[in-house]
Amino acid sequence: MKFQGTEAYVATEDLTVAVNAAVTLERPLLVKGEPGTGKTELARQVAGALGLRLIEWNIKSTTKAQQGLYEYDAVSRLRDSQLGEARVHDVANYIKRGKLWEAFASEEKVVLLIDEIDKADIEFPNDLLQELDRMEFYVYETGETIRARHRPVIIITSNNEKELPDAFLRRCFFHYIRFPDPETLRRIVEVHHPGIKDALLSTALTQFFDIREQPGLKKKPSTSEVLDWLKLILAEDLTPEDLRRDGADALPKLHGALLKNEQDVHLFERLAFMARRQR
Repeated sequence: MKFQGTEAYVATEDLTVAVNAAVTLERPLLVKGEPGTGKTELARQVAGALGLRLIEWNIKSTTKAQQGLYEYDAVSRLRDSQLGEARVHDVANYIKRGKLWEAFASEEKVVLLIDEIDKADIEFPNDLLQELDRMEFYVYETGETIRARHRPVIIITSNNEKELPDAFLRRCFFHYIRFPDPETLRRIVEVHHPGIKDALLSTALTQFFDIREQPGLKKKPSTSEVLDWLKLILAEDLTPEDLRRDGADALPKLHGALLKNEQDVHLFERLAFMARRQR
């Protein structure tokens, strides 16, 4: 099972090496990088390329590790007992399987995505150590041990909002997705917008990287944002000349696709104001 990227996903050599190393070692692949650099999409593309089913566990700030294993609905069981329901005698009727249980119970190998693990409480990764290491867990209510039929390919994403515990990191193969260089970004754009004119793409990417490198920018635009921006440019049928800016007009065309907070918009407005004063 080797991942080489797909027609819809441009994977750099170091990324394909990381994916295949994690698969060979049978360890979770921990992927970090700026938001919008394709971390979540990587899991989907790996599943598609390897011909495996994808199970997604999207983590929120309120998510507990136990929810990935199972949840016991004691309230429903109490209510059913009061109503005299026959199903109340089998506790299994009140066990809701989590995403890890689903992955472990699968009759064939799957890809399990644990998306944005850094959103959860700091104890969340530690609470999953044994289950991810041993590929099994115990269900106290039924007295059964759930073991993985096939060790899943596990991809864990993080936006680096908080540090992950060392004990958890030791059990993962780590890869940081760097922001694409101009040539790689050009390849990514051509996958999503095939046939885009070279002059337009060159002008847009030059302007995009100039914006990313602007000192004082609070949030740098990402890969997904430049793809949205180019989609709008193509929809508006803009030319390279339409995109060019001078000092008096520092805001890029359709800047709402690239600048996502008022501080950054004000930054470019101030640059334009200063350029006009210097004339």
